Amino acid sequence: MKKIAILLLISSVLSCGSSKSKRVVTTKSESQTVSKNRKRPSNRNSQTKTATKNNSTIETIPVSNRTIANIISKAESFEGVKYKYGGTTKKGMDCSGLLYTSFGSENIAIPRTSSALSTYGDWVDVKQVQEGDLLFFATRRNSRTINHVGMVTSSRAGRVEFIHASTSKGVMTSLLSERYWYFAFVQARRIL
Repeated sequence: MKKIAILLLISSVLSCGSSKSKRVVTTKSESQTVSKNRKRPSNRNSQTKTATKNNSTIETIPVSNRTIANIISKAESFEGVKYKYGGTTKKGMDCSGLLYTSFGSENIAIPRTSSALSTYGDWVDVKQVQEGDLLFFATRRNSRTINHVGMVTSSRAGRVEFIHASTSKGVMTSLLSERYWYFAFVQARRIL
């Protein structure tokens, strides 16, 4: 009985659709400050990102167009991989596992669950999203609790593409303008 309870607890923590997901937070957490000045093709300068938590430095990450491209490329290398709850390999992948693995390939540590990611970094208006930004969704009926996450792979006026691990089709690229995703969208966040 204890083993079953422990397995249920672990599985709820790792879930993209955890029933204990936090409500949407659209402001930056007081315990986490991120300074940014990134280099991007259109309007970003070269930068170093320093993340601090509780007034102690966690890490300094040099971020460039190349880093973002490498993260996106790593995520795209999993395209077609089947969905697996808690998965982080080519044998199976869940939505937050895809991002965790992709950012990890560039030695960037991010939270493992979609609910934890939904409070990480800075809120971004959906009209201002850029490659590498995260999109959060509430896919349960009559709920605005975040249980799914994807990463922007392409952003042009009126057309945002993102990669994610769908429970029905595995790792795939979708358009934010698709009816299902448009109505499930909750927020966008920038962590790089």
